[in-house]
Amino acid sequence: MSDKSQQDHRSVGVAVLGHGTVGSEVLRLIGEYSEDLTHRIGGTLDIKGVAVSDLEKHKDSPAAHLMTTDAMSLIERDDVDIVVEVIGGIDYPRQLVLAALNAGKSVITANKALVAAHSAELDDAADRAGVDLYYEAAVAAAIPVIGPLRRSLAGDRVVAVKGIVNGTTNFILDAMDSTGASYDDMLAEATRLGYAEADPTADVEGHDAASKAAILASLAFHTRVTADDVYCEGISKITADDINAAKKAGQTIKLLAICERNGDKVSARVHPTLIPREHPLASVSQSFNAIFVEAEAAGRLMFYGNGAGGAPTASAVLGDLVGAARNKVHGGRAPGASTYANLEIADFGEVETRYHVDMDVDDQLGVLARIADQFSGAGISLRTVRQEEKGDNARLIVVTHHAPERDLAGVVEKLKAMDEVKSVNSVIRLESE
Repeated sequence: MSDKSQQDHRSVGVAVLGHGTVGSEVLRLIGEYSEDLTHRIGGTLDIKGVAVSDLEKHKDSPAAHLMTTDAMSLIERDDVDIVVEVIGGIDYPRQLVLAALNAGKSVITANKALVAAHSAELDDAADRAGVDLYYEAAVAAAIPVIGPLRRSLAGDRVVAVKGIVNGTTNFILDAMDSTGASYDDMLAEATRLGYAEADPTADVEGHDAASKAAILASLAFHTRVTADDVYCEGISKITADDINAAKKAGQTIKLLAICERNGDKVSARVHPTLIPREHPLASVSQSFNAIFVEAEAAGRLMFYGNGAGGAPTASAVLGDLVGAARNKVHGGRAPGASTYANLEIADFGEVETRYHVDMDVDDQLGVLARIADQFSGAGISLRTVRQEEKGDNARLIVVTHHAPERDLAGVVEKLKAMDEVKSVNSVIRLESE
């Protein structure tokens, strides 16, 4: 038999940890595409076992005969070459993934929270063992952005990564924009349709997007960035009035992850952001994701697609699995994460942003001048000021030019303390490009 024939028949043992929405789709696709995958890999994928927490719950699954509740024993089997982790959570998956890497098994994970919190530990373990650690599915599901950052743009200098990386919040904000409904109503609708979890906190408060921002910033800037380094603000305070004010200004509100390199410092932040309606991100609707990458030589690149769901996420997992299996069959290892630059994480107060401040004020002569003085006293220039009648008071909307976050936040606190300011209704940051 030729060497090629032997390779075509080489078996790559796979253990799958988890059999939920993503895990079950991974198994389905492996079965459905088995012949094609064999040709692409140069060997066959052989599922050795599936770890679950409750056998009874999955007794009717086609993979029931492969299931076990002992994930650690499955990982330690000699015939397992690659471990696919699609459990979710942090502490327990961390134990399993580290055990797999330390045992010389390559790992594919879709777990953004795990990677964002423990990337240094996981990368080090993969390097020591000389195995692959892939996590394309951890950010934006089927949208290929991790691979381009790790490989395609490895010869360039990335200066910014910005985009919509959470489908639940984009669905809610898009629905509020198109219907005029309240946040609570659209959250309820998102839950009914299955876009939001029973406990939506991780999504609506921005934590899910912050984990993804940490991963993107780490890869883009060759610097270790964790979720704790990411400024995080969710959408739960966005009101229908905010959406309507944005419309009047020719803008819309999106929850953006913004990762930037400024000199020898990097920053990562997640927050509701006003963007012009002609901006490409403004047209990203429903639960779709879109990510802009800006590099010095390549210019601006945009990645768009379905950023959530069982099948799209499983597609990304399977892509990683094919890559890791090829390396097992043919030898070699994919490049791991590079953190050689070790750039300083900027203090969020130093990051320059723009503010859109919506407030109710006394409708009296001189009030506008006194408010403007608060900004000018902090060295902040105003781009636009708009005033509307509102009963006995006036509604004042101020848009600033770029200034350090610390200075802008300080002015807002002073505004809240002014007798002439009845209330600061909202403070939303802006992206103009």
